[in-house]
Amino acid sequence: MSAGQHSAPAAGARTRWRRWRRARPFTAGLLIALGGAEMLVTLRAPLGVLLHVGPQGLAAYLVPLILVICGVLLITTPQQRVFYAVVSLVLGLVSWLTSNLGGFLIGMLLALVGGALAFAWTPVKRRAPRAGPAATPADATPAEATSADTTLAGATSAGTAPGPREPVDGSAPTESLDALLSAEPGPPRHTRAERG
Repeated sequence: MSAGQHSAPAAGARTRWRRWRRARPFTAGLLIALGGAEMLVTLRAPLGVLLHVGPQGLAAYLVPLILVICGVLLITTPQQRVFYAVVSLVLGLVSWLTSNLGGFLIGMLLALVGGALAFAWTPVKRRAPRAGPAATPADATPAEATSADTTLAGATSAGTAPGPREPVDGSAPTESLDALLSAEPGPPRHTRAERG
C-alpha cells in the first residue's frame, strides 16, 4: 500500500469528526464538563487548607456532578442547548458558595464561559445551491428539460422573436392558465351554442 492510500481514510475520518463537532456546541460542553470535574478534584484535593464556604456535604458534590452531566448532554443532545446553558450558568454561580469558591475560581470560570458559549451557539445552516436564470427546475425530468431546450433552440434558430399573444377562447378546456391570463381583451366571441 502506498502512503496516499493510508492518508485517504485518515482524511475522511478527520472530515467526519470535524463535521460532527461543528454540528453541536462541542467546545461549550467540554468547558462545562472540565469546570465541573475541576470542582470535584478540588473537593477531594489533599490540601492542608480547604475553603469551606456555605452549605457543605451533598451540595458540594452535587453541583459539580450536574455540571459534568450538563456538559456531556450538551454534546450529545444539542437540541436542548438553551436549557443546559442556563442550568450551567446558574450552577456555575452557585458553586462559588458550595464548592470551595467555585473550585478556586477556575472551575466556576470554565462553567460560566462554557454556558455563555452554549447559549450563543447556533447550528450551521447549509447553503442552498443558487440556480441561474437559465437553469431548469430541479424536479424536472431529463426529458422535460431536453424538450424545453430544443423548443428554445428551435425558436432562436428560426429567428422568430416572441410577439404579442393572440386572444384565447376562454371556453376551450385545453388552454393553459398562463395563456388565459395573458389574453388581450377584445370583442366577445360567440360559441356554437349561442350561434345556433
